[in-house]
Amino acid sequence: MNNFEFGIDTRIVFGKDQIAKLADEIPKYGKKVLLVYGGGSIHRNGIYNRVISVLKNFNANISELSGVDANPHVSTAREGVDICKQKAIDAIVAVGGGSVIDCSKLIAAGAKYDGDCWELVKHPILIQEAIPVYVVST
Repeated sequence: MNNFEFGIDTRIVFGKDQIAKLADEIPKYGKKVLLVYGGGSIHRNGIYNRVISVLKNFNANISELSGVDANPHVSTAREGVDICKQKAIDAIVAVGGGSVIDCSKLIAAGAKYDGDCWELVKHPILIQEAIPVYVVST
């Protein structure tokens, strides 16, 4: 048997009005936030405005990547990686479902990787660090 350590820092906060808790968690890493989401449903259902309000309450510097498709394209992740690197993003807030969350995870790892983020999909062992990702599931 090989010795090893495994740790995964995951915290789940669930229920009504829990979006406000983003203001307690994100500033631990900084104020530069990338908001990642899909189409217009978060605008129609009010979640976009609620998330923006919480981020603005702690003076977050917000960048956005919208239009994440179902089964997102690697080009979308690359765009997010570029934003993170150019703006020194501290945290990512993914608002949506599985596709937005998966794309955000790749962006988070790709932003800390010197090569193309697609390599991380093909060889996940190359992932050494990532930007923190917060999820508002819709």
